[in-house]
Amino acid sequence: MNLAQSPAQVIIIDDEETVRLSMAQTLQLEGYNAIAFEDPIEALAHCNQQWQGVVICDVRMNLMDGLEVLKKVIEIDSDIPVIMFSAHADINIAIQAIRMGAYDFLEKTDDPENHLNTVQRAWKKRELVIENRNLRNSLQDQHKIEHKLVGQTPIMQRVRESVMQLAQVDIDLIINGETGTGKEVVAQCLHQFGPRADKPFVAINCGALSESIIESELFGHEAGAFTGAIKKRIGKIEYAQGGTLFLDEIESMPMPLQIKLLRVLQERVLQRLGGNTDINIDIRIIGASKADLLALADQGLFREDLFYRLNVAHIDLPKLSARKADVPLLFSHFSELAKQRFNRKSRALPHHLLHQLENKSWQGNVRELRNMAERWTLDLPLDIEHQENISDQPIVDSRKGTADDSISQTLNTESLDQQLEQHEKQIISAALAVHKGHIENTAAALGVPRKKLYLRMKKYHLEKTDYQ
Repeated sequence: MNLAQSPAQVIIIDDEETVRLSMAQTLQLEGYNAIAFEDPIEALAHCNQQWQGVVICDVRMNLMDGLEVLKKVIEIDSDIPVIMFSAHADINIAIQAIRMGAYDFLEKTDDPENHLNTVQRAWKKRELVIENRNLRNSLQDQHKIEHKLVGQTPIMQRVRESVMQLAQVDIDLIINGETGTGKEVVAQCLHQFGPRADKPFVAINCGALSESIIESELFGHEAGAFTGAIKKRIGKIEYAQGGTLFLDEIESMPMPLQIKLLRVLQERVLQRLGGNTDINIDIRIIGASKADLLALADQGLFREDLFYRLNVAHIDLPKLSARKADVPLLFSHFSELAKQRFNRKSRALPHHLLHQLENKSWQGNVRELRNMAERWTLDLPLDIEHQENISDQPIVDSRKGTADDSISQTLNTESLDQQLEQHEKQIISAALAVHKGHIENTAAALGVPRKKLYLRMKKYHLEKTDYQ
């Protein structure tokens, strides 16, 4: 078996130098990354819950008893295979070790082939444990992201898939989308579900700052760099060290600053204003734009080299009007958040309001919807009818990708009862999603008895497990 390309590691703990070095050499010839230790404390420092390896430990040692080492490994992670090794056929100790959780008990005089087979089985077990843990973590992350990037339409499912994939790839990228489509939420998800999650997420809106201020905000300055610079200041780029820098409305960044940013992207160094020292930077940069950056580059309004340096990958966010089937779910989600924020009681979503929401044009996208959900939760007037003539607006079925069917055409193909049932199903589905499949809370939010909710769920083939 050749494990040369594998991270498989074997730690050997034995106070006899010839034994541990011989075992290490044998395992290395088999392709394992074998490391030998005399001191158990040094060996234990390598073990953690994500460690991909196996421990081989002598039973009788002067510095620490082998069973004590086994106990400490189990405290770190009970799924780390520990193979106890002894020069003596001590049945009682072997039984005790197995009962404590040892993977196996071997005699040093055993056939070396038997030793290798045991290590191989132990490693396969550890490999499976790590794979299962990673899978569970991935599924948990998928579940979490559904509560951050809310939506059940195919286009939003694809956005979530792209975010989860790109979160694991440490590259710079661009998020494209109209105002209010959730670009910063996507950037936060890329950070939160990636390897930099425990480091800072720093956001700056390039369009909200003047040219004289934004340079200092990004790069910082040394004391005396300009009038009023009394002391040194750390900029946003440096503050994001190890984490993610989110540059919203990057199309508004002044051209001279784009040149300086390009150097940061290319060389991962910066100089503070008024300084001469290069400062090494380890960050991920995510740019966001509501404009077509490549078109701006063609017009000389954005540096083409900066665009291509940032655009290693990109995520395009849809307008809310392109996924109107998500409107009931989004409205329920934001209403629930507002209810908790303002300490208000749950309110059932009326059919007529849902119909109005689905047929609104949503020029402000998800941000506008969230504001309306908060107003509704606070029982403030929505004035939807005054904003647009609903009867003149097409019904958009984003699941089919069509946006040209008028209301009259829809009514010709679906009866009133069919439309009401569809609305009822969407309301119940949205409420279940908000309350994560909890029947009692969902029924209370909808203002119906639990039995009635169960009957409606059965009618529409809705399972609570699909929302947990």
